[in-house]
Amino acid sequence: MFERFGDLPLHVLVLHAAVVGLPLSALTAIAFAVLPKWRWLLRWPTLLLGLASLVIAFVTVQSGKAFVSAVPELAQLVQVHKQRGTLLLWFCLVFAVVAVLGFLVLSGPSLLANGWGAKATKSRQLELVVSAAVVIVGVLVIIQTIRTGDAGARAAWDGRLPAK
Repeated sequence: MFERFGDLPLHVLVLHAAVVGLPLSALTAIAFAVLPKWRWLLRWPTLLLGLASLVIAFVTVQSGKAFVSAVPELAQLVQVHKQRGTLLLWFCLVFAVVAVLGFLVLSGPSLLANGWGAKATKSRQLELVVSAAVVIVGVLVIIQTIRTGDAGARAAWDGRLPAK
């Protein structure tokens, strides 16, 4: 199921969604956490992108496993990449949870003039903790995405490009 899309390895296609989508999701959630006046605009994108990041990470990891199963000689080359990708999947799971928490807990104004849809939080401390969690996990997702992509690129291209 995760091996091919047409004639191409699925991993080669979905990794681009991970490289772009995961940092974009994290940056959206960070903006949502630190910019209360913009929460009316970022609440739903944060929730949807947070959940989508988990799906993207899962499909990317599974397609990577299928790719290595189809080409077993890659197993040794991509060992570090595989470990970092698995850790990134766990970070995305935690990120999805904090994105849902942020969606439910963080206060913010309404888009509507009558105020419908505005969200108020009873606990300022809870709001600070959830905001901090969103920022910290978002930064971890960005860093781990870069580290994972770097390990994959090194496995694919190290020693294969002509010297400068």
